[in-house]
Amino acid sequence: MSGLSLKEFFDAVREGHLLAQRCAGCRELAIPPKAFCPSCHGKEWERVELSGKGEIASYTIIRVPPASLAGQAPYAVAVVRMAEGVSLLGRLVDFPLEAIKVGLPVVFTPLIQGDQPLIAFKPS
Repeated sequence: MSGLSLKEFFDAVREGHLLAQRCAGCRELAIPPKAFCPSCHGKEWERVELSGKGEIASYTIIRVPPASLAGQAPYAVAVVRMAEGVSLLGRLVDFPLEAIKVGLPVVFTPLIQGDQPLIAFKPS
């Protein structure tokens, strides 16, 4: 069973799909792709498409961004607990900043900046 490369992961993000890896040994999910299972250190993976549904577990509002994102501030970044149990970091879009709170349901959406696909979440 083959793993998932970062290129394949972000190509899928660009197309609107959120892929994870499931360890063939212990069945643990991992996202983004990893060479070794963080639970059992196995190296055999199967690809799994996630539902894209989750909820905000934690977030921060970026008011002083890196220079390359200066024109986009303020913006929010969140740790989202996916319905499948794994957590993922992504940008929050289509939210008034004052409406963001822990526990809010969200859904994955691709965000393209320049030519780079990024993980983002919007209200569900």
